[in-house]
Amino acid sequence: MLSTNEHDLAVPNDLGSADAKLVYVALTVAGEATVTELQDRLGLSKLTLLPILSALVSANYARRTEGGYATR
Repeated sequence: MLSTNEHDLAVPNDLGSADAKLVYVALTVAGEATVTELQDRLGLSKLTLLPILSALVSANYARRTEGGYATR
């Protein structure tokens, strides 16, 4: 995992794309976010976000919540 200094985050090295890492970090910082909130914050389309979120959930890096998604 790659550690960052400002937020003391650890980003998994096996996340395949820069967008996946960006979504992971955004979820970690936010605590929880909806797809619409991620769209607004990151400037990514729903068509880009949904497969990334699905992959993060499948890899056990994120989970679905009543309000959207959150990291584990």
